[in-house]
Amino acid sequence: MIRINLLDISKPKGKRGGAPASSELSVGGGSLFLKVAVVLIFTSLANAGYWLRLDKQKKSIEEQMVAAERKNQELSQVKARYLERQREAQNYKRRVDVIDQLRANQTGPVNMLNMFGSTVNNTEAVWLNTMKDQGASIDIEGLALSHDAVANLISNLQKTGYFKRVEIKETFQDETVKDMQAFLFTLTCEKAKS
Repeated sequence: MIRINLLDISKPKGKRGGAPASSELSVGGGSLFLKVAVVLIFTSLANAGYWLRLDKQKKSIEEQMVAAERKNQELSQVKARYLERQREAQNYKRRVDVIDQLRANQTGPVNMLNMFGSTVNNTEAVWLNTMKDQGASIDIEGLALSHDAVANLISNLQKTGYFKRVEIKETFQDETVKDMQAFLFTLTCEKAKS
């Protein structure tokens, strides 16, 4: 039988047997260079796909950042308008409160005079000559026909609730009135805190 070698693998000429003497390395039936090239190409493609995915995420994040910044600007404008409206509302409320306080202060003396008028009318034999508002207190000067009438006026003023304390400063008999007994009196009425 005759054997013909078609692969042209020559045998080594040395004493020992070794690897084939071809210029190409062969591993498991394929070239090592070809396998490394396939691995490199596959790795490059996987890396390129991963890079494209990251690039797409980057662009998506940039778009979201632009939208968020735009929304932030809109909200900051809304906040500025809200704060401005709130300042206007506070100014308006302050003005209304001042107007209400002025109205209350305007009617305060009227209420006080009405209270004094009704109290003096309900007390017999008493007439008022002057009333001076001193801020925290009111000084009253008047004429009464007896000491009891002055005492009744003091108790009636205390019952109104407008005053913390009503004190008599002085009382004396009026010498100018000859045909009857008359007393001049001075009272100090300390206002109650409202």
